[in-house]
Amino acid sequence: MAVDDKVLSWLLDSDPALRWQVERDLAGAPEAVWQATRARIATEGMGARLLALQDDDGQWAGGAYFPARPDPRAVYHADDEAGQPYTATTWTLNTLREWGLDAGALTGTAAKLAANSRWEYDDLPYWGGEVDCCINAFTLANGAWLGADVSGLADWFVDHQLDDGGWNCEWVEGSRRSSFHSTLNSLVGILWYERATGAVEALTAARHRAQEYLLQRHLLRSLTTGDQVGPWVANLAYPFRWPYTALRALDYLRDAAAFDATPPDPRAADAVALVRAARPDDGRWLQGTRYRGQVWFEIDVPVGEPSPWVTFVATRVLAWWDAAGAAQADNPTADASPV
Repeated sequence: MAVDDKVLSWLLDSDPALRWQVERDLAGAPEAVWQATRARIATEGMGARLLALQDDDGQWAGGAYFPARPDPRAVYHADDEAGQPYTATTWTLNTLREWGLDAGALTGTAAKLAANSRWEYDDLPYWGGEVDCCINAFTLANGAWLGADVSGLADWFVDHQLDDGGWNCEWVEGSRRSSFHSTLNSLVGILWYERATGAVEALTAARHRAQEYLLQRHLLRSLTTGDQVGPWVANLAYPFRWPYTALRALDYLRDAAAFDATPPDPRAADAVALVRAARPDDGRWLQGTRYRGQVWFEIDVPVGEPSPWVTFVATRVLAWWDAAGAAQADNPTADASPV
């Protein structure tokens, strides 16, 4: 998919956390250019703001997953105090990691968290994780990024995969059916770990099995009824946070295909069509929702406005998908294509 020049210019006029990815993935800039922009995350804009909010003990807001204290610098989406607070350590690390901050900007943080941070669940040590697979997935990825030993968590995902192929954060309450949300969060965390440490046979097999769980459902539907599993599937929103969306699932598949050196799976076609159909005429996707809860500051635009982040991710996904289709047209004897 060709990127409109006006849209590309609009995307490039952004915070370093987004701009470097646009340069690399859409603009075709030389590595020296996007790496220089990426280095600015630690010293400019939103990345620098989040780094400045870190406590001396390595945490944010004094807590592992939930803030331990009120902080007058935090704000609420639309003054709504309900919902998940996103100011604590895990959520802030997730954001900085996803933006591409060099782990060197957080030198010493892994050791500080090992010494000072405990999970709200049973006061468990931070890098050991707890029982929630979404929290453990975030910790697996953040630990791999910061150089902590989270190999025990990698084994945990193999041991706790459900019979239908995915994961469910409610397993500890007795659930034996996988969740779209839990499965995608687990997949993203596992892929981060594999990229940082190298593929591990049992873990890679678990990841591929979980991908199959989602692909059997075409990323959208119940396997038993064929109905869309929920309205949240069609949300086009940034930041992604924990909920499942078709766009986030497609971006994961794009990333996994690059890591595994595989083509797109045709069963993702309906999800691609959903994302494509949501594109306005000017090529800039709109912010679809904001997840309720406390944040340090707003990262993206309000609901209904053109979102640089959603536009970037959606454009990158369609470019990946369409390029695979074009390659198949040029080489009809290649593996099955998405078109």
